[in-house]
Amino acid sequence: MKIKVGVIYGGETVEHEVSIISAVQAMNKLDQEKYEVIPIYITKDREWYTGDMLKDLEMYEDLNLIKKYGKNVVLYYNKGAYVLQSKKFPRSIVTDVDIVFPIMHGTNGEDGVIQGYLQAIGIPFVGSDIYSSVVGQDKVYMKNIFEKIKLPITNYTWFYDYDYKNEREEVLKDISKLKYPMIIKPATTGSSVGIKVVENEEELIEAIEDAIQYDKKIIVEEVVNNLKEVNISVVGNYEHQKLSEVEEVISGHKFLTYNEKYIDGTKGKLKNGVKVSQSLGSKGMASANRKLPADISAKTKQEVENIAIQAFRTLGSAGVCRIDFLIDDKTKKVYINEINSIPGSLSCYLWEAKGIRFTELLDDLINIGIKDYKKRVSKTHSFETNILKGYTAAGGLKGMKGVKGKLR
Repeated sequence: MKIKVGVIYGGETVEHEVSIISAVQAMNKLDQEKYEVIPIYITKDREWYTGDMLKDLEMYEDLNLIKKYGKNVVLYYNKGAYVLQSKKFPRSIVTDVDIVFPIMHGTNGEDGVIQGYLQAIGIPFVGSDIYSSVVGQDKVYMKNIFEKIKLPITNYTWFYDYDYKNEREEVLKDISKLKYPMIIKPATTGSSVGIKVVENEEELIEAIEDAIQYDKKIIVEEVVNNLKEVNISVVGNYEHQKLSEVEEVISGHKFLTYNEKYIDGTKGKLKNGVKVSQSLGSKGMASANRKLPADISAKTKQEVENIAIQAFRTLGSAGVCRIDFLIDDKTKKVYINEINSIPGSLSCYLWEAKGIRFTELLDDLINIGIKDYKKRVSKTHSFETNILKGYTAAGGLKGMKGVKGKLR
């Protein structure tokens, strides 16, 4: 019997189209002999749809077709099974799902929101849990943790949009303690959205005002001199980890832009934000320019690998992550930049460079998800004892002395 894998993607996020690309790539590479692939597409207005036609990237050229021909559903627990039920009358169960594979980048997907819902209803899922997803998406939380465990990071500061609007001079004064050039980032988005490198205060103010359109929390960092960007992927959980090849990102800008990640170098036209080619469609992150393996020394590679494992385990990450590094190519100083808990294209290209096909990678991730689910349900999360039994509004709890002793 095939395992029914519900692939969730899309959502209310600036990375909506990127998520579609990554998910369609994965759905078409899952082993059809082992898995029944069930697309679960979430629109930008948060409606959920399923249907086999969603495996075809060309369907997303006209989103109205999905609403017309797809089945509008909800996912919930029903009589021992996790089911997708149609929202339209007559409400009927479309299919059941054994495990969910979230491939949602950014807000409401990569940040722990969807993981929280899945864990609340009890369904097994692939990837990082709520806690590691939250800190993996929030660059401020992440930096605070990396700083605590003494991982090498760039100098930074951060603030809320409220602070900037109401205490602008104080915010700018704090930022002035850093050295130009600086890079301005929305703290909880990804795919290089809203990011700018600035050389002076005029550019800084312009960049801040752009960034706060995307996020309430903004982070400002010093730019690394003689910059070389390298990335590595980690697969596993807190017990076991495997490392991919290290890539060197080649960018014509001061950082890898959204266009360089997802648009340049692919075939076809951009329609509704999705680049469509003649076959599967855009290669997503796999289409970005890179050196693979990276042009770094064995010593630097070892340092990157060691830091990657430490960061992955400290954040409690699981499934597949990509960890990005900044290197001063003159001093050879290595800085950890950030972790991506659901990376574009699931970093398949970094594993293929080690001889691991995308289909094998996906199989490994599902197996890790199943094992993590078994560990999670083996822990005690509630008690059979009902301490409210015998409770009355007037008299309070009866026999609380005995109950208190048992709960300590």
